[in-house]
Amino acid sequence: MQFPLRIAGIGAYVPATIVTTSDLAERFGVDSSIIERTTGITERRYAVEETALTMAVQASQQALADAKYELDSIDLIVVAAAGMHQYIPCTAALLQKALQAPAGRSACFDLNATCLSFLFGLQVLAPLIASGVYKRVLLVSTERASVALDPNEWQSTALFGDAAAAVILERGDGSSSLERSQFTTWSNGSDLIQIRGGGSNQHPNAATTTPDMNWFSMQGPLAFRFVFRELQQFVKQFLVDLGWQNHEVDALIPHQANRHAIEQVQVRLGFTADQVISNFAKRGNCVAASIPLALAEAVAEGRIQRGNRLVLLGSGAGITLGVVALIY
Repeated sequence: MQFPLRIAGIGAYVPATIVTTSDLAERFGVDSSIIERTTGITERRYAVEETALTMAVQASQQALADAKYELDSIDLIVVAAAGMHQYIPCTAALLQKALQAPAGRSACFDLNATCLSFLFGLQVLAPLIASGVYKRVLLVSTERASVALDPNEWQSTALFGDAAAAVILERGDGSSSLERSQFTTWSNGSDLIQIRGGGSNQHPNAATTTPDMNWFSMQGPLAFRFVFRELQQFVKQFLVDLGWQNHEVDALIPHQANRHAIEQVQVRLGFTADQVISNFAKRGNCVAASIPLALAEAVAEGRIQRGNRLVLLGSGAGITLGVVALIY
């Protein structure tokens, strides 16, 4: 279903600390060429002084400045991310306070669909904005993934980086819109990507919770095969239902999961390399911030212009596939 939706402003923040593949190779005692050849990443950013909240503040301020809006014009703040700043209250409420936004002027909530959180945020918010329930929304994805990476396992650790990205959403004027969105979940793959600790099942204070339960765990090859068994037909049918031909898409922004996944998205879906937006080599997989960060950087570089047709797609733990079509 189409909704009038405009990204009025966009911003991003990456931490100051650069961690090169050579740095990780030295830490793990692995040849750096093996890591770079396997992952396709030369560097990523880790939050050292920053937190998920402080990164969210930086990205939000950029988005507000880009839109030329003041904080008192925002009536909803949503943080769409896999990680949270703390359990309670929601990160969005803490962000309202950290931004010094007027208390009581905006509502706040969080949304977690792991790597697809930002895309779900667009789908959830578009009808609320179109109907007038909210006039102007700050949507932020902020991820400090580095704190959950297993220090004994380089294969997944080398893939991830930290970042935040934010957009200001409002009702489109006819030239900008969310054209279509679609998500589906295959929960029979839910054990392939997980962090078992931290919830009520394995509470941090429970005697049965062991330290390894709090590390990110991914069965990478199995997850990859699972996703690509379904992704090709899922996205191709989406484009048929949408009525867009591949050549009519100005930019395809996949979740920056890994180099091989990005390459396979392009090849299997029949797009050209010039259509695909990727910042993976310098950013790594920034979880929910991955897609909006790539979008923000492509806009800043002039690769994406107003009126462009965009397809944002990816997969997340669950396993869930998602795709959103926008006219920017």
